[in-house]
Amino acid sequence: MFHFHKEGYKIIAVTALITFGGILLAHYYIGNFWLMKSVQLVLLVFLVLILQFFRNPKRLTQINDDQIIAPVDGKVVVIEEVEETEYFKDKRLQVSIFMSPINVHVTRYALSGVVKYSKYHPGKYLVAWHPKASTDNERTTIVVENNTFGEVLYRQIAGALAKRIVNYAVEGQKVIQGTDAGFIKFGSRVDVFLPLGTPLRVKLGDKVKGGIQVIAEKK
Repeated sequence: MFHFHKEGYKIIAVTALITFGGILLAHYYIGNFWLMKSVQLVLLVFLVLILQFFRNPKRLTQINDDQIIAPVDGKVVVIEEVEETEYFKDKRLQVSIFMSPINVHVTRYALSGVVKYSKYHPGKYLVAWHPKASTDNERTTIVVENNTFGEVLYRQIAGALAKRIVNYAVEGQKVIQGTDAGFIKFGSRVDVFLPLGTPLRVKLGDKVKGGIQVIAEKK
């Protein structure tokens, strides 16, 4: 069964009304057959794009405290040691996953544990792969602590098209790996900050699937 994320219900309903209303108007008020069909096709394609953007495929996560899973679908665009200045204020291993508009945009918890920190930051809308997007764009920062990795930070980052980040993490909340952690609308990226020396299971350019693919593992 095809599922849609709850954050898209209103947008899907409005788009469907506009689409089917436009199709009827085109049928009755555009005399040229091919022009009418072209307008109707464009409206249907737009509706399909909205539906695919808000799709929420069910993922069967194999819960494992020794593993960090990809929080989102997308492409690994950054793997490097960086200074994390907001929470840890020391060096961390950053893994960044870029989501194109055609990727599933559900954010899932990369590990089980307790939410230690959750904060929203207003900001710019630089393209998501910009080096300063992690610190200058609209974003949310969440830290989850578990017994194996300690504290792991992930950051939802808005892109040039993303104008709304939804974050469900609440400080003190116990969360389960692979469950729904939020949503980012219309193009974005997620950065994950791991302890230095964490063994990775991905490399630059890899395409990952949120809720399933392991990006780091302690054996």
